[in-house]
Amino acid sequence: QVQLVESGGGLVQAGGSLRLSCAASGRTFSGYNKGWFRQAPGKEREFVAAISWSGSPAYADFVKGRFTISRDNAKNTMYLQMNSLKSEDTAVYYCASASVPLTTAQAMTLRTYDYWGQGTQVTVSS
Repeated sequence: QVQLVESGGGLVQAGGSLRLSCAASGRTFSGYNKGWFRQAPGKEREFVAAISWSGSPAYADFVKGRFTISRDNAKNTMYLQMNSLKSEDTAVYYCASASVPLTTAQAMTLRTYDYWGQGTQVTVSS
């Protein structure tokens, strides 16, 4: 089993920044893809960013140039640096871990992930 715990969410003004962390424990699957997804009220959970074991990133179009995903395998931790935040970025952000290698397309798909954190709330005020 893999346990994932997100932290770093909060309330920020539009244009501000936050850094989310996702700490993994248990069978950490450091060799596999990890991702960030988000879910706004009344909407489906959607892909935000993913990172391969080697550090190759993939981003949803709506965060390109604003968000940066990274990972520290030695610390079993993944990060999401969020800059230039907008009110539409308000959501609960979830980290996820795969247990098998994923293609880039698979890494952008919610159902391919096996383990999920409990989520952290990000609220951007306009």
